[in-house]
Amino acid sequence: MIEIKVPAIGESISEVTLLKWTKKDGDYVERDEVIAEFESEKATFEVNAEQAGVLTTLGKEGDTLLIGDVLAKIDETAERPAAAAVPAAPAAPAPVAPKSEAPVAAIPNDVKATPVASAIIADKKVDPTAITATGTGGKILKQDVLEALSHPGKKAFAGTELNTRNVRQEKMSALRKTISRRLVESKNTTAMLTTFNEVDMTRVMEVRKQYKDKFKESHGVNLGFMSFFAKACSTALGEWPSVNAYIDGDQIIYHDYADISIAVSTPRGLTVPVMRNVESMSMADVEKTVVMLAGKARDSKLTADDLQGGTFTITNGGVFGSLMSTPIINIPQSAILGMHKIQDRPMAINGQVVIRPMMYLALSYDHRIIDGRESVGFLVRVKELLENPELLLMGKDPVKTLLEL
Repeated sequence: MIEIKVPAIGESISEVTLLKWTKKDGDYVERDEVIAEFESEKATFEVNAEQAGVLTTLGKEGDTLLIGDVLAKIDETAERPAAAAVPAAPAAPAPVAPKSEAPVAAIPNDVKATPVASAIIADKKVDPTAITATGTGGKILKQDVLEALSHPGKKAFAGTELNTRNVRQEKMSALRKTISRRLVESKNTTAMLTTFNEVDMTRVMEVRKQYKDKFKESHGVNLGFMSFFAKACSTALGEWPSVNAYIDGDQIIYHDYADISIAVSTPRGLTVPVMRNVESMSMADVEKTVVMLAGKARDSKLTADDLQGGTFTITNGGVFGSLMSTPIINIPQSAILGMHKIQDRPMAINGQVVIRPMMYLALSYDHRIIDGRESVGFLVRVKELLENPELLLMGKDPVKTLLEL
């Protein structure tokens, strides 16, 4: 019998939360097969079977375990079960004609409802999203539709009834506790201010429209906004080094590279994986890295290394519809750029009112290390680079460079 212990995953991490067992107690597991998923204050990770054998689980999902605690045991002497024969695929059931008194109504494909419920929805023209489904798997039943019809304009929260006074209690996850602690620490330990500007996204959108198909064909990824913003920020960080620095005691630590963290929302909370040396990346490199990190975040595969060492952060509230916000600094960094929703607005250009796709930008910064000149200068430079994306190639106007001006 061998013991499987909670592995050490970082110098500062002493405990983890058992998210779920991927194998059940008594299952026969193969060597290196994933048996459990854990969450630390920084990332999620998997634990593998060290030997093949019968698994005995010792912890429950949701338990908090210390590094080195015994998680499970494996009896490597247990006899391997005979491989079960692969069952033949069941014959497809004969289609059943819908009953004439309950025809299947034409409702959206993503709405699940019984035939009778569908018929009532179609006949009474009920909005399916206004119906609280009580059937298995979120299926709308006849009674659900009748309930919605008897209480027009009223909709209970999912899984509850009208006029409920229910209160639920749920333990904070390790990740959520870390987010909470770090946000309060950031608020209390930095002299945070936010400066705003707006950027005309016309040129960036024109470039994307003109080259998106060729870019996808050449590099295998879509040409998004993040590559433009990441490259613009990396250029501006090189020109305004205090925005790329942080305070350590009585020292200021400057970075001669741009490791840019990107805020990614996941079902378990906000994570900020890091793109390394963005100043040395191509646009395609940035887009590929964004896709890779976002995928790992979505699948809870981010490692501690993916989340450590950023020098600056970009967050995009625009994907959720935010028009303007004041992002909070991702300590120990000294600044964070907030992107927002692109919205057509009337702008005065050359004495004429024209409609342009505009985005508000917000730069929150630590005033202890970054003065107003640096913060505003940085943001104005980012704006200039986005409104003239050809400047991203060399950082200067090509014509002025030609004329040595």
